[in-house]
Amino acid sequence: MDILYNLLHYLQKRGFEVCRRIADRLGIRARVVRTSFIYLTFVTLGFGFALYLFLAFWLKIKDLIYTKRTSVFDL
Repeated sequence: MDILYNLLHYLQKRGFEVCRRIADRLGIRARVVRTSFIYLTFVTLGFGFALYLFLAFWLKIKDLIYTKRTSVFDL
């Protein structure tokens, strides 16, 4: 049971952070966004999960493109 708790804690802290970033953008709690994704997944038979993975991929690409550089020599 301790292994499961450690895995859950790791995924919450170092996951894709899609829900947190959406919640920050909308100004709501991340728990509400996570719950919405869970309900959307059950209601639409997997569309919520597919949407979550698409958003995670899109945010990762966006982070790679728009990295902040402190100077010209950071290339």
